[in-house]
Amino acid sequence: MTRTLLSRRLALGMAALIAFGQFGTAGAADAFPSKPLKILVGYSAGGAVDAIARSVGQRMSAILGQPVVVENKPGAGTNIAIKSVITSAPDGYTLLLAANALAVNPSLFQPAPYDLERELTPIASVGRVPVVFTVREESPIRTLQELVAAAKAKPGGVTVATPGNGSTPHLAMELFQHTAGLQLRHVPYKGGAQALTDVLGGHVEVVAVNALEALPLAKSGKLRVLAVMSAERSAVLPGVPTVAESGYPGFEASVWYGFVGPAGLPKPVVEKLHDAVQKAIDSPEVRNQLAAAGGVPLPGPTAQFDRLLKADVARYGKLIREAGIKPD
Repeated sequence: MTRTLLSRRLALGMAALIAFGQFGTAGAADAFPSKPLKILVGYSAGGAVDAIARSVGQRMSAILGQPVVVENKPGAGTNIAIKSVITSAPDGYTLLLAANALAVNPSLFQPAPYDLERELTPIASVGRVPVVFTVREESPIRTLQELVAAAKAKPGGVTVATPGNGSTPHLAMELFQHTAGLQLRHVPYKGGAQALTDVLGGHVEVVAVNALEALPLAKSGKLRVLAVMSAERSAVLPGVPTVAESGYPGFEASVWYGFVGPAGLPKPVVEKLHDAVQKAIDSPEVRNQLAAAGGVPLPGPTAQFDRLLKADVARYGKLIREAGIKPD
């Protein structure tokens, strides 16, 4: 056999292997999903992320034609759930519905528990819920401007409860006091429910929590919401001003939710999952679930969610370093 003929046969063999590989990838994507999918949640059952995961998962099941199971893996600031999805097979059958902690933890915990860019694949954003400042109805503080005035009159004298060190409401509070040029006294709790209980009891003056946790008490007249930290007013709190329109233009701090998978997910699988999430959040059921939490859907391409993640990693990293925030 001549060298030319051998080279030609090798070239043909390589072309066949490449074609088979492309066909195999396309075939796998066409067959996906062929078994149940699992959504991991790094929070306890019954919370905001859990409720949204179940609502979206139910719609995705109908769209994809396979069962979608939600598995709660709380603990370590959601790092247990994040590690579980990182170590799962890159086949699209194990997903994580994440919130802001995904972008916070690489800076909050040292050494960094994971490399978000190298170990995870962004899939789709789901929705956004504002963080709110609230006080008990009997509080003498009735507006955000009055909160600022009280804090400036007595630096470090106004207590603000949050669901914990490094939580999104805590970081939102830190961002606000930096923006407003004031000093608040942070009182971290092990969850929003405990923080709200102590504010209602008069033990702490203000609480920063996501809107979902404050809404029932606000509607019953036990809490007064001073401001929402979203870019626009909340549909369920239309009479409450935003922080931006209360004198701090451009200020925005929200809890977002989005799906990620392990690194190495095939692009066709990511596209199929992204399409299913987009259809799910466009459904009345999911829109109503988000609205009940005071939030809105956050549709858009995968690249948009990727940009959000990278921007928040940088933003929260800077804030954590400057404020010297440590995990609980």
